[in-house]
Amino acid sequence: MEDSWARARQALADAGIAPDRLAAVRRLGGGTYNTVEELRLADGERYVLKVAPAAPGLRYEVRLLDAEAEFCRAAEAAGVPAPRAVALGAGADGPRLLLTACPGEPWDGTLSEREQTSLRIELGRQVARLHQVSGPGGYGYPSGALGPLAADWRTAFTTMFDAVLDDAHRYRARLPRPVEEVAGTVRAAYDALDEVTAARPVHFDLWQGNVLVDRSAGPARIGGLIDGERMFWGDPLADFVSLALLGDIRKEEAFLGGYREAGGRAAFDTAACLRLALYRSYLYLIMLTETVPRAAGPEHQRWVRETVGPELVAALDEIAELAPAS
Repeated sequence: MEDSWARARQALADAGIAPDRLAAVRRLGGGTYNTVEELRLADGERYVLKVAPAAPGLRYEVRLLDAEAEFCRAAEAAGVPAPRAVALGAGADGPRLLLTACPGEPWDGTLSEREQTSLRIELGRQVARLHQVSGPGGYGYPSGALGPLAADWRTAFTTMFDAVLDDAHRYRARLPRPVEEVAGTVRAAYDALDEVTAARPVHFDLWQGNVLVDRSAGPARIGGLIDGERMFWGDPLADFVSLALLGDIRKEEAFLGGYREAGGRAAFDTAACLRLALYRSYLYLIMLTETVPRAAGPEHQRWVRETVGPELVAALDEIAELAPAS
């Protein structure tokens, strides 16, 4: 704990906040990549400190805290509840990001059906507002992990997909289909990527654990969208994968109603369905591959193989069914 306190005090000092105001440091669980701690000051003010691991696992997992700071700026521009980036820098133990803390706790099973419906509508509105923020003129990961931002979405996404295929091959990940077969299947859908002509901020990890629910002022509301470290500039449709993780966003009437009400476009023609299947394939391929560098335990590895593996197969099969014959 002494190391945590020293790190927290230095992070506060680097941000221009008096370190002697620090009253408590608490490790936060739920994350699977960065070290995350809550810093509580003597007056009750709270911050969150994230510290990157010593070495990345997958090729895109470089300078993820830069991407999170970029997401925070996009959310602020959209007026969406999310942490605000206070200071991004490096300490003795690696890159770190100091954030403001959002109210609430991760969305869990304690919510009533009525509360969940209301929150899904609100979440749809918030995500639609986020997707109206214009990008910096390019596509891809803002960290530069896979090179500079690309001029078009097709170039950016195919580079992203090739990188995780390379990771799967390099780590000898256990996939339900061979890497070469996956590559050949998704290639048939790449023409659909050309329909994307504007880069928008994509969180890409908006499962319920990264949505805070605040009940402090009455009815449950969205307290913040957190952990934006996987963010990239691209097709807003890509966010629909984690928003219905291991499910089908096309069945999420409450979310889609809120999304459309706030100006979001959610039409599922053939090209959109192909892109959605591509993005599902990408996320599930990441989830299957990352278990190797993270040295996941046997129980989690089994869950990923038995739960995520079939979802990857289903996405690939949908591409094979919808893609025009060559």
